[in-house]
Amino acid sequence: MLSRRNKLLLFKLLSLFSVVRGYNILVITLAQYLASIFILSPQTSLREVVLDLNLFLIVTASGLVIASGYIINNFYDAEKDLINKPRKSMLDRLVSQRFKLTTYFILNFLAVLAASYISFRAVLFFSSYIFGIWLYSHKLKRVPFLGNLVSASLAIAPFFVVFVYYGNFETVIFVHALFLFLLILAREMIKDLENMAGDMAQNYKTIPILYGPKVSKIIIGFLIVLTLAPALLLIKSFDVGYMHLYFIACIVLLGLFIVLLWGARGKKHYVWLHNILKFIIVAGVISILLIDVDLVINRIL
Repeated sequence: MLSRRNKLLLFKLLSLFSVVRGYNILVITLAQYLASIFILSPQTSLREVVLDLNLFLIVTASGLVIASGYIINNFYDAEKDLINKPRKSMLDRLVSQRFKLTTYFILNFLAVLAASYISFRAVLFFSSYIFGIWLYSHKLKRVPFLGNLVSASLAIAPFFVVFVYYGNFETVIFVHALFLFLLILAREMIKDLENMAGDMAQNYKTIPILYGPKVSKIIIGFLIVLTLAPALLLIKSFDVGYMHLYFIACIVLLGLFIVLLWGARGKKHYVWLHNILKFIIVAGVISILLIDVDLVINRIL
């Protein structure tokens, strides 16, 4: 049996994991490695990619900055989250605000330190990334639509730094990136609908608060329709192996999403819509393996 002190320590660790969204960081780390292996450097051996110290430091620095970003976002949104996410907020509050800020600075320091082993340009990139996340959390997230754009841009930044590292600027990479960006942007706008109660209480000027849920739904629907364009391009114009099955499934799911979006009336519905987009994004990470099934089999065996 765990002692009371050990139980409290365990709950605090769970609280910190919840604040930094450890599960999201694991998915992003996996996505960076899978993209490196199967999209950005398919001719490089698996051993070379996995044992590449610079890539490991890039992925590590990305994870540290993202974790610190979740902390600073949680710090500024503490009051709002009490309304929008009361259960999660109670767990998050097991760790003091002072400890969160201390952890935030430590993680950022470690990220820049890791980047310094790569190059001065990497230090500049991750320093700018840290500043961008802070600026978004402190100011920009309160600006309608601009906050959503910045949030989506920050979300794909870890993938940008990896394909810059490999110097792979093929058109197919940008089409993949556009697909992901539009999905994330739509998800950010769904979150605004989901969090309207807390946003109104804290005087956030989001699109559904300023112009109403109907206008927000129209914009989200338009973004989903735009997302179909890169999905169709990736099916018809590029060789993505069996991953074309994923994009076909996405088109079906996104069609269902639009139908459900128009009928959505409350937070419960918006949470479901949010989860559909999250599922599509996470499934996309795993589906990278479908680009070259023979390569996957050969590298496993």
